[in-house]
Amino acid sequence: MNSLHDSYHRPLFPRGPGLGLRTLLLIAVSLTLIFNDMRGDSLKAARAWTAWSLTPVIWLASLPVRFVDMARGIDTSSHIEQQNAELKQQQFVLSARLSKMDALEAENRRLRELLASSAQLTDQVLVAEIIAVNQDPYRHQITLNRGSRDGIYRGQALVDAYGVMGQVIDVAPNTCKALLVTDPDHGIPVEINRTGLQTIAVGLGDERGLRLPFLPSNADIKNGDLLVSSSLGGRFPAGYPVGKVYDVKPVAGEHFMEAYAYPAARLNQGRQALLVWNRGVESDADAAVAAETAADQDQPQAARPAPVATGKPPAASKPEPAKPAAAPAATPARTPARTPHESAPTPATPAVGKPKP
Repeated sequence: MNSLHDSYHRPLFPRGPGLGLRTLLLIAVSLTLIFNDMRGDSLKAARAWTAWSLTPVIWLASLPVRFVDMARGIDTSSHIEQQNAELKQQQFVLSARLSKMDALEAENRRLRELLASSAQLTDQVLVAEIIAVNQDPYRHQITLNRGSRDGIYRGQALVDAYGVMGQVIDVAPNTCKALLVTDPDHGIPVEINRTGLQTIAVGLGDERGLRLPFLPSNADIKNGDLLVSSSLGGRFPAGYPVGKVYDVKPVAGEHFMEAYAYPAARLNQGRQALLVWNRGVESDADAAVAAETAADQDQPQAARPAPVATGKPPAASKPEPAKPAAAPAATPARTPARTPHESAPTPATPAVGKPKP
């Protein structure tokens, strides 16, 4: 009975060293281990073994985080299908934008080529955009978005970054129509750059480009010769590339030959072109306008058109008073001859008649 009574009254915290002493003891042991770990490798094996033995504990501690990540990654099939459809639509829109960006990049490159070409030109130029192309296979014509309000005139040269494209044949206030060099009705004076031979290049209306007819049989021309525009005719500025010869052959039964050339300009590529002002043509046009204005100013009053009737009765003009008739001049009487002894008669005063009404 006594033993049970003693165990029943045993204290929960038996008396022993205090907490402060234990703390100081643990601090001393920790500092000793740290000092030994820093000064040598005696504790390296123990540390590795401790880390390996605690691996399961670390893995168990990371399980809640892994479960949360797995729960977040779980999704329903309907949501996945909806997300897939949205991604497909977004891909379609981005593909369309990408193709448009490719077109804009190509257009930007062509504009840079045009601007670089215009920077090398000494003539005044204007960039125009091609807004329409004639669909007739036998007519090579284009429509531009520039007109008389921009100073465009008939016969103005049209070029691109590579050569002459054609000339303007019709002008409206906001648009103009141009005839390309490959049109059958188009002809341009050209010069062979290598020899200086002057001739005419006529459009063929097909993919062969240009034809140089009626060349002398002994003309110095060969494949690969560059054709440039000539100033003959005053329509095109001189020195612009027109084409390159690819075939020269004699005409059967004739004493001349003809050549064929590809156009230098890229007629079927791009949407921009350069309108070039030819100073000679421009000065001739200004002179013609000045001459016409001077002729209108010098036109006599009688030749000018009568004023347009307004429908009002003409104002009654006041009758002018009758002017009296001029008095007839008195005829002096003839004096008869007199002798030296006769005295001169007194002249009679001539009678003045009354004016007639």
